[in-house]
Amino acid sequence: MNLDTLFPFKRNYLDRNGQQYHYLNEGSGEPVVMVHGNPSWSFYYRNLVKALSKNYQCIVPDHIGCGLSDKPGDKEYEYTLKNRIDDLEALLESLQIKENITLVVHDWGGMIGMGYAARYPERIKRLVILNTGAFHIPKAKTFPMALWICRNTLLGTILVRGFNAFSSIASYIGVKRKAMPKDIREAYVMPFNSWKNRISTLRFVQDIPLFPNDKNYQLVSDIDKSLANFQKVPTIICWGLKDFVFDKHFLDVWKEKMPHAAVNEFADCGHYILEDASEQVIPLIETFMTDNP
Repeated sequence: MNLDTLFPFKRNYLDRNGQQYHYLNEGSGEPVVMVHGNPSWSFYYRNLVKALSKNYQCIVPDHIGCGLSDKPGDKEYEYTLKNRIDDLEALLESLQIKENITLVVHDWGGMIGMGYAARYPERIKRLVILNTGAFHIPKAKTFPMALWICRNTLLGTILVRGFNAFSSIASYIGVKRKAMPKDIREAYVMPFNSWKNRISTLRFVQDIPLFPNDKNYQLVSDIDKSLANFQKVPTIICWGLKDFVFDKHFLDVWKEKMPHAAVNEFADCGHYILEDASEQVIPLIETFMTDNP
């Protein structure tokens, strides 16, 4: 696998308290900020960056512990939702990006991106929502057993950090329409290549707040409440209905909270909607951008 061919972008880094925080900064024009989830990295957005950077400034960070960013231990970095939002804010401040932001969010990126948006609602011009959440797990949704094992058991720790179960399995089950080509799958799992470098994949799962005394429970409640501020913000939702976590129950909540959104459902696609349906979703996003100048 040649990463430079698959991912032909300049590497940029911001120093975050001694940690190197990697991001893409491609093109010029209005800013489009793309926020990835777990266990992916900025690579997920590569095709969208190629398309949109012709007309916009595309900024795509790798969360600390992911992708080409540093992967510190717990002593050097606290892997929490609040810190993720702080990192994103610091990056956008450093680039002087404070208005007309189009926010693209996927997986944990929904919570992180909308956490930033909750702090600065006036900065958000458009929203692009891809298989994600920015609220507590819907009442109708059962927390998946595989995530419960990862979150709460020693076995989960060994599977995720010892065997790369989370990142590797996601590269297979995250797509439904067609299997990922081998080189693409290798690129997804490449950053998570040792026990040490898989810390964030595990910490993200352990950071999911399920109960009111969990660390981020109140923060998630606040982000959820803030969604009401965005009901006049042009929004497009593109959703793979075969996602085993962010399924129809999550989509139903988005429809309720963002009744104005243009919703595009893909019955045969999974979690990685930009892999499964790239050739459909990217033109939809391009048209959405043009239609909401």
